[in-house]
Amino acid sequence: MLDRLLKAFLSIPAFWVVPAVFLLSAGETALFLGFVIPGELTVILGGVLAARAHVSLPAVLAASILGPILGDSIGYYLGRRYGENVSHRHRRKRWASAQRWVRTKGAPAVFLGRFVAFVRSFIPPAAGVSKMPYRTFFPWNAAAGVLWGAGSALLGYFAGENLEALVNALGWIGIALLGVAIVVFVGIRFFVPRRPR
Repeated sequence: MLDRLLKAFLSIPAFWVVPAVFLLSAGETALFLGFVIPGELTVILGGVLAARAHVSLPAVLAASILGPILGDSIGYYLGRRYGENVSHRHRRKRWASAQRWVRTKGAPAVFLGRFVAFVRSFIPPAAGVSKMPYRTFFPWNAAAGVLWGAGSALLGYFAGENLEALVNALGWIGIALLGVAIVVFVGIRFFVPRRPR
């Protein structure tokens, strides 16, 4: 199935690539599409197509960043608006874990959750259900969207000729991006001076 998905995405007309990257990366968290099509794969493939000169790299980067930020915001709104009814019946365990994580870690869970496959689909609605203020949610969501989106697209761009090896390493790539996210988070948390309240 993965091979068919790769071939289908890589063969779409150039003018559909950027909208596809935007919509599929947004839909991963807004519509729970991440259980069908992983967002990383879509964004990485957008980078691959930019490397092969099919599309503009800046356009792919913009779609890779704005799609996840918008999708997470929609997921947040759905959680806030519909509460527990937004949860997936078949994924109750992950839903409960996401809620617990948001309750215990707060806004940093929004940032770190973006870098964990499948978990990222649950964190925004869980933040909405927990009534986290949007002004708290959005900066963490935006920071994660920029790092994750740009990192994934650039990874596809620079590894464009070695697509098969890249796809086989997707699990390790997710772990590496999570590691980078943790380093950035720790740096912000402990080394950037806090503003007085």
